[in-house]
Amino acid sequence: MKKNILYLAISCLCLPAIFAQGIQDNTETTGTQVLPVTKISIYSSGLAYYEHTGTLNGAAVIRLPFKENAVNDALMSLVLNDSASANPSVSYQSPNTLFQTLRSLKIDLVDNMDIANMLSQMRGAVVEITVPSPVSGRIMGVDYRQQRTPSGNETFESFLSLYTEQGIRRFSFAEIITIKFKDPAIEADLNRALDLIAGSRNNNSRDLTIQLPGTGSRKVSLSYVIPSPVWKVSYRLDLGSGNAKPRLQGWAIVDNDGDLDWNKVELSLVAGRPGSFIQNLYPPYYVYRPTLPLAIAGAAEAAIHDQGYVAGAPPVPRPESESVVSAARGKQLAPQAPAESRAYGYLDVDRDSNDDVIVTTISGAAASAAGEQFEFTVKNPVSIARQMSAMLPLTDASVDARKLLVFSGSGPTNRNLNPRLGAELTNTSGIKLPAGPITVYDGGTYAGDALIEFWNEGEKRLVSYGEDLSVIGAVTNSSSTTFSSVSISGGVMNITRSQEFLRTYTFKNNAAQEKILIIEHPKNQGTTLASPKADEETPTLYRFTVTLSARGELIVPVRETRPIMERVTLLQLRPEAFLSYASNQEIPANVRDSLQQAVNLRSSLNAAQAAVTEAERQRTGFVSEQDRIRKNLEAAGGQTQQGQEYLKRLISLDDSIDKIDQELQRLRENARTAQKAYEDYLGNLKISTRD
Repeated sequence: MKKNILYLAISCLCLPAIFAQGIQDNTETTGTQVLPVTKISIYSSGLAYYEHTGTLNGAAVIRLPFKENAVNDALMSLVLNDSASANPSVSYQSPNTLFQTLRSLKIDLVDNMDIANMLSQMRGAVVEITVPSPVSGRIMGVDYRQQRTPSGNETFESFLSLYTEQGIRRFSFAEIITIKFKDPAIEADLNRALDLIAGSRNNNSRDLTIQLPGTGSRKVSLSYVIPSPVWKVSYRLDLGSGNAKPRLQGWAIVDNDGDLDWNKVELSLVAGRPGSFIQNLYPPYYVYRPTLPLAIAGAAEAAIHDQGYVAGAPPVPRPESESVVSAARGKQLAPQAPAESRAYGYLDVDRDSNDDVIVTTISGAAASAAGEQFEFTVKNPVSIARQMSAMLPLTDASVDARKLLVFSGSGPTNRNLNPRLGAELTNTSGIKLPAGPITVYDGGTYAGDALIEFWNEGEKRLVSYGEDLSVIGAVTNSSSTTFSSVSISGGVMNITRSQEFLRTYTFKNNAAQEKILIIEHPKNQGTTLASPKADEETPTLYRFTVTLSARGELIVPVRETRPIMERVTLLQLRPEAFLSYASNQEIPANVRDSLQQAVNLRSSLNAAQAAVTEAERQRTGFVSEQDRIRKNLEAAGGQTQQGQEYLKRLISLDDSIDKIDQELQRLRENARTAQKAYEDYLGNLKISTRD
């Protein structure tokens, strides 16, 4: 490809001649009045702004055709500007206009009936028929007579019965040449019904009829917003060869799917996402009303009267629900403007009054800021016939480009992968560019296809368009955990460990030339990059730029770390778990010594509590034996020799219980002392260390 191949493609296009053949005037008019479409703005959100501007003389009627699904938007957004029309109006058929209107006429053509059925429903109407001489009379009805043809087949013949001056007469429809209603109102309704049926043949189109009863010659404009196909973008990128500078060419693809031809209109393409909704204004809307009983005089009902307020007291405020609210927008209505400023009810919009508009002239279109959106205005007027599409030049500019390879680290591990052919592009076109596909040419030939998101001025982007089979890459993963730090305070031990994730990239370049490669390493949630330092990063990945030597190999390890926190309440720790921490060799020695001291104190506490438990067991045994002997003493009697023996043993048990009670008191005090020593030690223990 030569370096100027993209430029020649644009320079050979003659914009005013696009689809010129068969283009009609792009306005429906009455008489000699013309109000052409002069400006169209198509939005990437699926809407289009249409503006009609022209000079009108006297009263005018303008008919605008819309698809049925666009009428709601047209009714919601239509803006009129005519200084000479005091009482303009807009009329249109509602969705059920045809059916309801036909039903209301004196002649019924709703059910697509034949002439015999139609006349049958017009009984009593006066008609004049020709058979072949004229006969006048009132329609009495239509009847059918069975006939047999010479071949033996049965048919039915229709007859019209008229009440004439000569009486009732019957006429075969085969004889009747003409039928004319004598009532002018029926004739008028018949014509109107036929007009409605003829106008409804295109069921997808609806007309808005704009009446402008103005006088004199004046400039008039109207505008509206309706649904539109989204405009699309496609790019061509020539990476150049030799000393040729890389070049980017952009084309906009637009579709005219409406019922108006575009004839030399100012076309703007807007990139952005304006808020938009549909209000169902087109079909009639009825509000439910309750049915109340008739107000017929009858017995008076009992009434309860509320307490009155002192005269002059402030009135009770009305609930907020009673405030006047706009149903269409949900906002409280503002006070009405003075009469002179609202005489016509028009909205005066000046689309050329934006402050701080930045305009840049480029090869294909003029770009400017449009609020929070961005607008491209095609330099030359555009003509596109209805239901046709066109591809228009958007930009043709030199760009900064560096060819390289891109390797994604999110691919499968332990498999050989080829990096993608790519380029690092910098937007030096001077304008913001919408998202779209890119067809890439390299060295004068097709190289592949790429995609790019919305591209700001001066922004650097990566695109990839194929695979480099001369370079092989592989990815392996591993992980490990190491001790970081430990701290003890308030009886709580916090242990911090560091988990390391290692992803190793291995590349082999089989080509005879050196290559630049960008590794796109995916970020692990909650981790921090340890090494190497990233050249740049995005919200989801790190990028590392490396150089692959000719016929060489390269290994790139990437390390990420994530802290693991362990919180242990020492007082609630089981003894065997406590001992495990105290003997863990990854914990520093001074911490292990402190934990061992806590283990020793805990052992002393456990021994003291065990001694209390053993003494309580012994006392329980003494009390149980004492109860048994008392029962035996009662059975033997206190005066018997056996009873005397039981009595001696009771006295001995009493001495033993007294002694064990004294011992229990001492042991329990020892246990309390050991418990306090253990808790005080852990509560006052403060250690902080780092590996």
